[in-house]
Amino acid sequence: MKFDVTVFADDLNQSGLIAQAVEEYGFDGLWVAEAAHNPFLPLAHASLATERISLGTAIAVAFPRSPMIMAQTAWDLAALSRGRFILGLGTQIKPHIAKRFSATWGKPLKQLREYIESLRAIWRSYQTGDDLNYQGEYYRFSHLTPFASPAPMPDHQIPIYIAGVNTGLAKLAGELCDGFHVHSFHTPKYLREVLLPAFGTGREAAGRSDRLMLSCAVFVVTGEDEAAVEASKQLTKSQIAFYASTPSYSKVLELHGWTDLIPRLNALLRRNRWSEMHSLISDDMLETFAVIAPPDELPYRLRERYSGLLDRAGFYFPFEPAEGTKQTIWRHASEAVGH
Repeated sequence: MKFDVTVFADDLNQSGLIAQAVEEYGFDGLWVAEAAHNPFLPLAHASLATERISLGTAIAVAFPRSPMIMAQTAWDLAALSRGRFILGLGTQIKPHIAKRFSATWGKPLKQLREYIESLRAIWRSYQTGDDLNYQGEYYRFSHLTPFASPAPMPDHQIPIYIAGVNTGLAKLAGELCDGFHVHSFHTPKYLREVLLPAFGTGREAAGRSDRLMLSCAVFVVTGEDEAAVEASKQLTKSQIAFYASTPSYSKVLELHGWTDLIPRLNALLRRNRWSEMHSLISDDMLETFAVIAPPDELPYRLRERYSGLLDRAGFYFPFEPAEGTKQTIWRHASEAVGH
């Protein structure tokens, strides 16, 4: 299992230094999340500041960006990083796509399928010089002049990961993708009994035998003392409650017989009682969703829990190289990389 870290690019001027710290610790990869800032610009800095680690988006929101713009950005980052770039894509949800980005939200599975097919068609034209011709319901490309096409390069096989919770996206990943970002809101049982068979169905439909790489930033609970552990528990329970209140994630709860939780969480949401939602998450539920361990044991417990399930793993909090407790976690995680 490879150990990765995730960052939120709050200060672009620090991106190169953070990437250097990630590589110096001995981690395998660096993922940049898209939140308040663009996820690609930090990876340009990271590409120049590092030599070994993989660099990817976890995730970049697909639909607001034309596949041509996305293809060009990914191509340049793959060239800049000498083949270390991984394009991680996500669909987001309709309110964000339609209201925040003012972009098209169609049938997301079909739309994402065409998006991925478009990317591969564009990259193929970049590499071979063949005419570009992709015709779909959502995306149509038929014009690419030599002036607008970058030169061929050795690292043209750019890996595509997609992210999701349910079996539709899992099957699509199995069919079309190189990897899948498993949502933090999952359990090992759900991964083993629901997602893995769906990945296999997709791989079988496509006649593919290569391994689909699975990556996840896992919920964890940790702390140096009892007070810190309790604070970590409350924070993680709040995160679990937030996702559990989202209808599209209900299949995870159904598998465990926790569907009675959904209306209770929604009742609190309707009354804007966000701060109380964590109280509905039991300690048993917390242990099912999260890895709970002291900082110096946390990476090893995570590796033990997900051995044979995940190919790449990290923690559901951002990389902060100077924070005391997390320094302990980073040190032991980097040691776990080599075992």
